Amino acid sequence: MEIRQEKAHNEVINYENPFMSVRILKSAAKRNGGTKWHYHKEIEILCIQDGRLDITVEEDHYILRSGDVLIIGAKELHKDRYYESPGICLLLFQFDIEQYLENSTLPYYRAISEPGFPLHKLNYIFQENREACLKLHSAVQTILQETSEKQEGYEMAVSLQIKSIMLTLLRSDTRRLLQLKEQGEITRLKPVLDYVEQHLGDKIQVEDVCCIANVSYYYFVKYFKKVMGMSFLEYVNFKKIKKAERILLTKDVSVSQVAESIGMPNMAHFYKVFRKYNHCSPNEFRKKMEWSP
Repeated sequence: MEIRQEKAHNEVINYENPFMSVRILKSAAKRNGGTKWHYHKEIEILCIQDGRLDITVEEDHYILRSGDVLIIGAKELHKDRYYESPGICLLLFQFDIEQYLENSTLPYYRAISEPGFPLHKLNYIFQENREACLKLHSAVQTILQETSEKQEGYEMAVSLQIKSIMLTLLRSDTRRLLQLKEQGEITRLKPVLDYVEQHLGDKIQVEDVCCIANVSYYYFVKYFKKVMGMSFLEYVNFKKIKKAERILLTKDVSVSQVAESIGMPNMAHFYKVFRKYNHCSPNEFRKKMEWSP
């Protein structure tokens, strides 16, 4: 297979504002060109404004022209090719969906980010549903405008547009590829999620919440992963790091104090987990955010 013959590149996306975990740009080219096989942890949306783009995602090939939209899932291998005549003009939007995990999106997070689920298979939506195509194009265009103008509250505006994109995908998936779980499964976990939120400053163990859920250790571990799309430890670490980010940006305290406040007194461990989500140290994160407009 061609993908295996050609080594794929793990692309690291640099965010202008690391706290938002998004990158958007308007790209135009008049000469023949393209990219080699690559992947990244971010979901990617392409909106073609003019020209033609040939793109291969995993084993599927798409030919995109003006007005078309394409979505590529996290870590999906892809490469593209564009042509000199008439050139290509497109909007490219990439975002880390984990950074937009909150109570309102929890029931649907797993559907969008299911490990191993080929998100690009949802592109049938844009071939069959012109309204959905226009909605995503409009949302991406709005995100570009908001991040360019940076008016007060533009971060919230971008977050709202990302939710709009997720909602459009969920409601337009007539083939039910996303296979949404019953609301009751999330509701059953709510006491556990509430406990985590209230004890982010403590060392939270799986055993601590098994009694709350009233199930055995092994059942809970499998059930949580099935419903949430991530392990319990991953979820706890994610919530702790989000709290650490808020403290770093709002309080004049040392990094060691931040680590203590989220129940990660082992500094080596704290730095390792923080880098996993932000690709930088806590001090670098703070400096980047102080610099960002």
